[in-house]
Amino acid sequence: MKFFQSLAMLACLVSGAVFAAIGNPVASSKDPSQSSLGLYVTAKEAYAMLEQDPKAVLVDVRDPVEIKFTGFATPTKIHVPWLLTDTSRLNADQQTWPMQPNPQFDQQLLSRLQALGVQKDDAIILICRSGATRSAPAVDRLAGYGFHNVWSVTDGFEGNTLEDGPSKGVRALDGWRNSGLPWSYRVPADVAWTAPTSETAQH
Repeated sequence: MKFFQSLAMLACLVSGAVFAAIGNPVASSKDPSQSSLGLYVTAKEAYAMLEQDPKAVLVDVRDPVEIKFTGFATPTKIHVPWLLTDTSRLNADQQTWPMQPNPQFDQQLLSRLQALGVQKDDAIILICRSGATRSAPAVDRLAGYGFHNVWSVTDGFEGNTLEDGPSKGVRALDGWRNSGLPWSYRVPADVAWTAPTSETAQH
């Protein structure tokens, strides 16, 4: 308990500086799909880990909007978005809303892990849409707090895009949803992330 309380306090202190660095326009030379721990699994391998290890935890770091329309892996125990859709402005050129860092990612994820009794050496599996830019950086964030058994799902929930055919560009190759693994549009209330209110954000 003291360990997680200390981590939460540390998260509050460093999260602002870390996310300021994320917003820095100077691009990093590091491949965003590669984590510092170098632990990777496919969606099928992740499911096998969850089946074999009752302590393993699946964490979804996607935006709630994505989950609403694409689905949710049934074994997921924690949902905390790494990035959030900024609906206050539209990128007219790209015809989409930009994504911005979740400023409370550290505190929220550490709190969820504590509630489940997850230890530093337990397997934690992070999944995003395609394993390209969110799950690996989130792995690094947990590694910074001393967790050393954290994995990134390389093909994510939606998988990769088809390169040809009438459905070219559609994410229908591999990934959790396309691999015959259990998923649903239903998100359990005790797992789903909700935006903090002004009151809860102060705690």
